[in-house]
Amino acid sequence: MQVRAILRILGLLVALFSVTLLPPAVLAYFYEDGGGWAFLSAFIVSLIAGFFLWYPNRNFRQELKTREGFLIVVLFWTVLGTVGAIPFWMPDAHTLSFTDSMFESFSGLTTTGATILVGIDELPHAYRFYRQQLQWLGGMGIIVLAVAILPLLGIGGMQLYRAEIPGPVKDTKMTPRIADTAKQLWYIYLALTIACALAYWAAGMTPFNAIGHAFSTVAIGGFSTHDASMGYYDNMMIPMIGVVFLLIAAVNFSLHFAAFPRMNRKRVDGQTHYDWQMGSVFTYLRDPEFRALMIIQLSVIALVVATLLFHQYYANTLDNVVHGIFQAVSISTTAGFTTSDYTLWPVFLPMVLIFASFIGGSAGSTGGGLKVVRVLLLYRQGVREMNRLVHPKGVFTVKYGKRALPDRVVQAVWGFFAAYALLFVILMLLFIATGLDDYSAFGATAATLNNLGPGLGEVGANFTTVSDSGKWVAIMAMVFGRLEIFTLLVLFSPAFWKQ
Repeated sequence: MQVRAILRILGLLVALFSVTLLPPAVLAYFYEDGGGWAFLSAFIVSLIAGFFLWYPNRNFRQELKTREGFLIVVLFWTVLGTVGAIPFWMPDAHTLSFTDSMFESFSGLTTTGATILVGIDELPHAYRFYRQQLQWLGGMGIIVLAVAILPLLGIGGMQLYRAEIPGPVKDTKMTPRIADTAKQLWYIYLALTIACALAYWAAGMTPFNAIGHAFSTVAIGGFSTHDASMGYYDNMMIPMIGVVFLLIAAVNFSLHFAAFPRMNRKRVDGQTHYDWQMGSVFTYLRDPEFRALMIIQLSVIALVVATLLFHQYYANTLDNVVHGIFQAVSISTTAGFTTSDYTLWPVFLPMVLIFASFIGGSAGSTGGGLKVVRVLLLYRQGVREMNRLVHPKGVFTVKYGKRALPDRVVQAVWGFFAAYALLFVILMLLFIATGLDDYSAFGATAATLNNLGPGLGEVGANFTTVSDSGKWVAIMAMVFGRLEIFTLLVLFSPAFWKQ
């Protein structure tokens, strides 16, 4: 294990992350409502920590292997989550306990959106912006951003990319060079963020709130600059804009890359050539996962809206439709924004929404959950097994689109599902052991492992009343969910540490 090379990379990444603590400090100076000292202090501490990790190991530039890649990804999220908690922990009028600081930081970076804060509207602008920024940085995975930058410093990124990008098939690259792939991902991510912020602003949000909510919308995070979340705004256009961008962000970003026009760079005979390549919207329609995602979303929307209309939960038809559409998309994509308390909705709707979050977004998106492609493959594998029962001598394959998948991919999906189910049971039992009732423990497990945010029962709105031990269980669940279980679970295997 190349320990010093790993420390060198971690030092660089922590130093890079420290720069993100400066924008909140600037906002504190601009709005003059506090928080500046905490963020400046946190910037200095994290910068120094990064320097002392990097400087003694600056000359260790060995090529990373897959094993080191997995370890760096896990260390990066745990270290960065800890560094991200420093501003919340700094002693000022808004300081949090160490456990609460860690919870809020990890919830932001993993785009879970669960919170222990109340009175968010009264917080200084610096803290409110920082929470949103944490989700934006975590949305696509800060590692992907680092992969775009670190090659300039002599560090290869393929191992990091394979460990970070979600989904069962990880070897597909959108561009020949991994750094170009990471840059293209962030160009798309940034473009969607700008478009979302402009749309929110045009609909009536202030620029500050429009940018903050765009950060958490495109990241499918769910943090808001208000306690009432999207319910703060008495404007039907705002949740509908949220629905559009949540659905866009829940789609595999490689589809966005293929669908939009782009400039390609090629090197021929030592010379660089550029050519303009037109995309096609039909790329979306040809993708089985996209079609499944849309079918699932439309089904959940139809069920929720029809139930609200049948029970006339809100005073008028438009309210039932708008609240139903927004909450269905927000919860099922694992964003966790709310316009009202969905846990009080009639009959089975709260459970329907929680179970929809188990599916989540597409692989390669900013959504959480099992991912649509895995659920799709599980369904098709189930159909294959039923066909085998009817025709024992028949030969059946699991297809993705027109392509027959190798059994190794199907087995990996079943392995992931088994690990997910076992981990879910263990985490739920741990939540019960910390004092939560069964119903709340189920909601807390679904909310954290699926990176959803709001749960059921005691954790329907926030995790404020959860014990400190329960919050640490939640932090562990968030990291497991963000790293899709195996990336973290593999570190507990003795074979991983053998030479």
